[in-house]
Amino acid sequence: MFGVFERTVALRYLRARRGERFVSVIAAFSLIGIALGVATLIIVMSVMNGFRQELLARILGLNGDLGVYGVGVAISDYEAIAKTIRAVPGVVSAMPIVEGQALLSNDHGAAVGGLIRGIGQPDLQALSSVSGHIIAGDLKDFASEDAAAIGSGVASALGLRVGDRITLVSPQGAATVLGTIPRIRSYRVVAIFQVGMNEYDSTFVFLPLVAAQVFFQKPNAATQIQVALSNPDAVGAVAAKIARTLAGRPLRIIDWQQANDSFFAAVTVERNVMFLILTLIILVAAFNIVSSLIMMVKDKTGDIAVLRTIGASRGAVMRIFLICGASVGVVGTVAGTVIGVLFCRNIETIRQWLQGLTGTDLFNPEVYYLEQLPAVLDWREVIRVIVMALALAFLATIYPSWRAARTDPVEALRHE
Repeated sequence: MFGVFERTVALRYLRARRGERFVSVIAAFSLIGIALGVATLIIVMSVMNGFRQELLARILGLNGDLGVYGVGVAISDYEAIAKTIRAVPGVVSAMPIVEGQALLSNDHGAAVGGLIRGIGQPDLQALSSVSGHIIAGDLKDFASEDAAAIGSGVASALGLRVGDRITLVSPQGAATVLGTIPRIRSYRVVAIFQVGMNEYDSTFVFLPLVAAQVFFQKPNAATQIQVALSNPDAVGAVAAKIARTLAGRPLRIIDWQQANDSFFAAVTVERNVMFLILTLIILVAAFNIVSSLIMMVKDKTGDIAVLRTIGASRGAVMRIFLICGASVGVVGTVAGTVIGVLFCRNIETIRQWLQGLTGTDLFNPEVYYLEQLPAVLDWREVIRVIVMALALAFLATIYPSWRAARTDPVEALRHE
């Protein structure tokens, strides 16, 4: 497509001589603009992908893919229902749970709000998002009825360690002639976990199922059955099967998409808007290519006339300037891709280095829910960004190249 003659002349034009520096500077800025635009787009999209994937893994790991709830009342025959659900194809586990809110306090008067979740010891051991992130203690001692496993945020807020006692206060107490008396009971901390999501680490407390039933006054009942699936994306089909299997019972099923639809919809909208905004960076750089090529064509009018006079066709002239513009686009895109990929591969190291350099917290887990900056490269997205950048760079070269090819050599030499 491009001959040796066109490539040689184009490369000569890209090497600025004295008096041609300004055009070369504009081309350099165009290259830098495309490189920064491509790198930024790859980095931001990767961070958004990682943010969504990490949040999804944390949320589903702790809350399951769907929950089966009683309508207005607790589930009394939860063991039979859980057994029925486990038999549904696609279901990995079904865990009966008693859940409620309570005030958490220590012996020194400090208090925070918390979410109490009663669960059997085998089920908690099978919950890898908790059992795989124990930072102190052991879940072997969770079988005791006065045992409790708490999040690292709870432990930090209340100054608790393994072996200390945590006091739970529930406002739903017993009614007396003096009014409602809150239920108060203390439990021994046997394990501290850190799932990596600040919202959960700072609020969750696990009790044995029997202990939670006693504390929340739900004897032989569960508030929900937490279900984990082999494929979370197939939650709709599996939920329909469970609904048919449990037809006739006063139960309702809520999957993770329904429970978190507003949250993940916001993440998706933000991701799409960021993609659109950052694409404008590449578009601006592409306009810089147009400017630099138009100035180059104007500067090389005499050269173009000489080339046409010695026999170069209009197509050859057009190809010369296409190569000039495309070279800027290709080099900028390749450089931006390399920078973006390397940045994503080492993003957490870079964050830690910047935090140490500036002395500021660049990724507050209380704001962003996660304790590490995630980045997941989607190579299909990377390829899409590369193709888009190359296409914009190529389109930016068409008009200046066409204008150069339309130059009349007689008129150009007359004005020289």
